[in-house]
Amino acid sequence: MDRAVSRRVFIAGVAGAVAASRFAHAAQEAPTIAKRVQKLYKVTGSTQPNDLQFVPEGLWVLDQLDQPTNKAFLVKPEDGTVIREILTEALHASGITYGNGALWIGSTKGKNAQDPPKTMKVDPKTGKTLKQWNTPGAGLYGRMSLERGDTPSGAHGLKWVDGKYWMAVPAANKVFLMEPETGEIVRSVPGPGSTPRTHGIALDKGALWVINSDDRSIFKIDAKDGSVLAKIQISKDDPVPHGLDMDRNGVLWYCDAGTGWICKLV
Repeated sequence: MDRAVSRRVFIAGVAGAVAASRFAHAAQEAPTIAKRVQKLYKVTGSTQPNDLQFVPEGLWVLDQLDQPTNKAFLVKPEDGTVIREILTEALHASGITYGNGALWIGSTKGKNAQDPPKTMKVDPKTGKTLKQWNTPGAGLYGRMSLERGDTPSGAHGLKWVDGKYWMAVPAANKVFLMEPETGEIVRSVPGPGSTPRTHGIALDKGALWVINSDDRSIFKIDAKDGSVLAKIQISKDDPVPHGLDMDRNGVLWYCDAGTGWICKLV
């Protein structure tokens, strides 16, 4: 029985490696769409903006600075003027979206080192957590290690669509489609890029735009299977892409938690 199990594990590992290699090759061969980064503004009070979400009232900017927890700012997209500011219960948050009358936020850290990262349903008026679930696929990735004192990381970009939300989880190197009120996985697609550093997400009809921050790339992927359709390359001289969304005119916006800039691609 052990031999059979080992054989299945080996075959699964080979299949996973082949799939990863195929998607990495597809990403390299994907057509590059030329875009220019336009730096717009920095939001007052937001020093580390880590995700964006357009709503009819404006633009939500999620900040990852723990003071002691994270704030979210509803701003006017045209100039960044703050309409409303809320203090959430999230820690080092990296993903935000809106649906079912609530904000959905990825808290990448727990209050204690042993606590698993959470995905939260949040009151958009008060910042109070209404429900929360353990984030699937959370863990260490990239340069992270237990020896360095790193703790598991959770969800990054989130985007609501048709009563569900997409959620990027770098440690799993996947983008999950989630049932919001139960925290159950519907399905998943592979994260794009050369490393497991998926971040912001934007919707584009039947496709997803997904950031890989290490690559400074924004990949357009098929929402059915994760195949790479196109990419936008951000230069080393521009702010690093973290959070992402698309406005009603089809223009991609991103934010950089390192410099604080809100940008759009023109």
